[in-house]
Amino acid sequence: MFQGILLNPLADPYTVGVSSGAALGASVAILAGLGGDTALGLGLLPLSAFGGALLALGAVHLMASSRDLGGSATLILAGIVVSTTLQAGISLLKSLNEESVSSIVFWIMGSFSGRGWGHVVFCLPYVAVGLGAALWFGRELDLLALGDDAARQLGVDAPRVRRRLLVAASVLTGACVAVSGVIGFVGLVVPHLLRMVLGPGHRRLLAGSVLAGGILLALADALARTVLPGGEELPVGVVTALLGGPFFCYLLRLDPLGRRAGPG
Repeated sequence: MFQGILLNPLADPYTVGVSSGAALGASVAILAGLGGDTALGLGLLPLSAFGGALLALGAVHLMASSRDLGGSATLILAGIVVSTTLQAGISLLKSLNEESVSSIVFWIMGSFSGRGWGHVVFCLPYVAVGLGAALWFGRELDLLALGDDAARQLGVDAPRVRRRLLVAASVLTGACVAVSGVIGFVGLVVPHLLRMVLGPGHRRLLAGSVLAGGILLALADALARTVLPGGEELPVGVVTALLGGPFFCYLLRLDPLGRRAGPG
């Protein structure tokens, strides 16, 4: 969704600061000791992370609206500024309380340890709403990929649709990151792989990314739990980064049809 909205093949939740906002919200909750169980069996950690993700999106919109909210370049630049600032805030929190550093770092790297059906129930409504909105605007998302001028000629209000899709994508990201932590490279590698098989249609890509991303995370989690001989569990984000980084470098050498690109 972010790649189609921002017209950038390298766009992901980091581009608009959503992941960093969720990470900062969770870090504040950890330092404040708000991770205890509530009546729903969840701590305030997921709620804090979700709130941080939405606040980050609001900050990006506020910065971009001072110039041109409809411009994807403006949104990307605003997202980079917000994400960098939030990362600095996370580093500051880690330096202020060394006892919580391990908890913050493990959560930022992502993990499914200790997650249960209560967490699924927590994020399911947000995922359903965000994914439903994305599928509803699937045609508009295809047209936005042609550029704002072409989309406008075909009857699409580009700024309005982009704003709604950004909120939907951020709600999806915030809900998932609030449960599992920050897990990178899945949102970059999986859509590029599926475009080679399914084509550029976003409705098919969205449905395929849900299934393929889930399968990839399940395999990465199994590897994270079994790769160390002593029985220790690695963060899932470490596994996806080790696997996804080199593979994405390979994808960059291919064109959208999966053919190796030339020197130019």
